[in-house]
Amino acid sequence: MLRKGASRILREIQHSTSLSGQASKSTAAASAYDGLPEMPPCDVKPLPHDGPDFDRAMAVRKANLPPGILTFYREPVYINQGYMQYLWDTAGKRYIDLFAGIVTVSVGHCHPKVVAAAEKQLHKLWHTTNIYLHPKIHEYAEHLVSKMPGNLKVVYITNSGSEANDLAILMARMYTGVYDCISLRNGYHGASPYLMGVTALSTWRYNSPTGFGFQNAMNPDPYRGPWGGKHCRDSPAQPGRACDCAEGECQACDMYVDQLEDVMRYSMPKGRVGAFIAEVIQGVGGAVQLPDGYLKKAYEKIRAHGGVCISDEVQTGFGRLGSHYWGFESQDVMPDIVTMAKGMGNGYPMGAVVTTPEIAATLSSALHFNTFGGNPVACAVGSAVLDVIDEEKTQALSANIGTYFIEELQKLRSEFEVVGDVRGKGLMIGVELVKDKESRTPLAAEEVTSIWEDTKNMGVLIGKGGLFGNCLRIKPPMCISKEDVDYSIAAMRIALQKHAGK
Repeated sequence: MLRKGASRILREIQHSTSLSGQASKSTAAASAYDGLPEMPPCDVKPLPHDGPDFDRAMAVRKANLPPGILTFYREPVYINQGYMQYLWDTAGKRYIDLFAGIVTVSVGHCHPKVVAAAEKQLHKLWHTTNIYLHPKIHEYAEHLVSKMPGNLKVVYITNSGSEANDLAILMARMYTGVYDCISLRNGYHGASPYLMGVTALSTWRYNSPTGFGFQNAMNPDPYRGPWGGKHCRDSPAQPGRACDCAEGECQACDMYVDQLEDVMRYSMPKGRVGAFIAEVIQGVGGAVQLPDGYLKKAYEKIRAHGGVCISDEVQTGFGRLGSHYWGFESQDVMPDIVTMAKGMGNGYPMGAVVTTPEIAATLSSALHFNTFGGNPVACAVGSAVLDVIDEEKTQALSANIGTYFIEELQKLRSEFEVVGDVRGKGLMIGVELVKDKESRTPLAAEEVTSIWEDTKNMGVLIGKGGLFGNCLRIKPPMCISKEDVDYSIAAMRIALQKHAGK
């Protein structure tokens, strides 16, 4: 178990594997950083690696996997095992996972209760289709909707967030009878052909006709957008921009809503809208947080034009923001459709659309089916995740540890010119790196990479995002400890000091 008072401190766990010598190289690399403290104690001993060695894995990746699948880091991390907030590579080096498998591991890698639920179900029934009754899908549907407010009572289980968003948009168009919809620039909702027009990040767009019927409204970004300042975000960290707003007000919100209405005025057929989809905090876009009150006013405008409102909770749901179970609750709104995935299965492939009975009825006009959606093992895993969130109070932990993390990151912003913005809520955090605070010019890719590589070498794995790839994405499993945060901050500080000294 990973608990305080472990029998010994394991800063670098080494194991004899087919990657001979790599463990000692990793240890030497970490020890080369002056002032790096000991990593928090952990009494888990990683299992030996018994698969292909690094060179063979890279050869297979080059020959048999698509070249468009990116590999993090100049020297990729070859992961062998995970437990709670930690990962081990094939050489036995331990890492603090601050990216959680792209915001997917919610309650911890290989959480014992979730593993036990999967194993139990695997011995009983792996798969049957939803044309038959089986207990787990009914148990899970009831369990999940108990977490939803209002009339969000009908669950369509899918296998991913992209599938969920695809389905949500289809349902919205069928329900309203309007094809044209709106999303926000800088938002990411999936990369399927259907969703590529919904996702408004050019780095994810191919030169192919896709996403017909979607308009992308101005992104309401209080840091990088034309309006915003120190009273705009529901976060312990505010943009370092001057602001005329009184505390508790956000004039920028109204200006961004005017831009949304302008899109409806000029680009929607007779002013009618099929759907509006948005994340409360844009994950892939670099943890950009919408201004206070934006969604409330945006939803009012959309509904006045006949549209339905979709909240993409793929990254922000299941208590990660700390203050609320669902991200949309932090903006005091009630969506018509909610999509979710990632943390829903703690890494097991699961997604869902939750909506009202009236909107759900649209899918009865033709046949609709998902072969693996509602799989018995997936539903057993999903229920166990919901139980762990409640039993281990991971939402409260996200609030407490997340606030502490953000406060410590703000100290780095005060210390280093390249730390332009710290933002987020709970354990959904972003750090934007810039050339200097005044210009907010994105830090050059090679400089971001240098800082990022150094933190990895010190045993801290962080994501990257944003249009320019200059935003550090910090979204760890919700079991992370204060000691893990302290070590991660120390590693980031050393990496930033090294960059400043160049």
